Amino acid sequence: MDVKDIIKKENFVYGKSKVLTDNPMHYCPGCTHGVVHKVLAEVIEELDIQDKTIGVSPVGCAVLAYNYLDIDWHEAAHGRAPALASAINRLYPDKFVFTYQGDGDLASIGAAEIMHACNRGEKQLTIFINNAIYGMTGGQMAPTTLEGMKTATSPYGRNVALHGYPLQITELIAQLPGTCYVTRQSAHTPGAVRKLKQAMLKAVKNTLERKGTSFIEVVATCNSGWKQSPVDSNKWMVENMFPKYPLGDMKDI
Repeated sequence: MDVKDIIKKENFVYGKSKVLTDNPMHYCPGCTHGVVHKVLAEVIEELDIQDKTIGVSPVGCAVLAYNYLDIDWHEAAHGRAPALASAINRLYPDKFVFTYQGDGDLASIGAAEIMHACNRGEKQLTIFINNAIYGMTGGQMAPTTLEGMKTATSPYGRNVALHGYPLQITELIAQLPGTCYVTRQSAHTPGAVRKLKQAMLKAVKNTLERKGTSFIEVVATCNSGWKQSPVDSNKWMVENMFPKYPLGDMKDI
């Protein structure tokens, strides 16, 4: 039997969500972004809100999400996605509005925007991909880079005396009164993906019900930036990232 007879859409147990486009993903092998896109697409389809969903993406690897989800999108300046989403959300309160951001974008140049949007309790969802490094621009140190972790701009490892401590921004956001659901998840195993989808479903429903700001951090890998194989990246994430960024709900009202 020819391989072309095997690799057919009808032979796969799981079909692709209609919210995902047919564009081949450009992400590095092992990257977490594609899994999160898939989970988000499934939730949008299951809730039948594709025509009322508006995504806001900024700069970095996260910006290219608009290539893969067939919804309305706006692109924001670096770090400003929560501010733009707030404006869209207030103009179109009947829409589901979310931002999709990386750690360099959200926790560095966009720290003010995300903190104030969450403090105001904007009726939107933020999906925060934390791989502890600037992935698109060459692997520089990010606010979430671990102590001792080597990057292009910290070749001897992050030095707390020089660079400061890794920023656990999700813990800070959980303290703000405008947030209704704050959680940290991952997507490195089938079980983790199922938990991520449950969290995503809850967060989207909260947003549709106008309960406040929902915030999902996804602890992710960047095997290119970390200079490891996808398998080794997952192992390194579990052993090093999870102790600093433990998984689970931090706030659920």
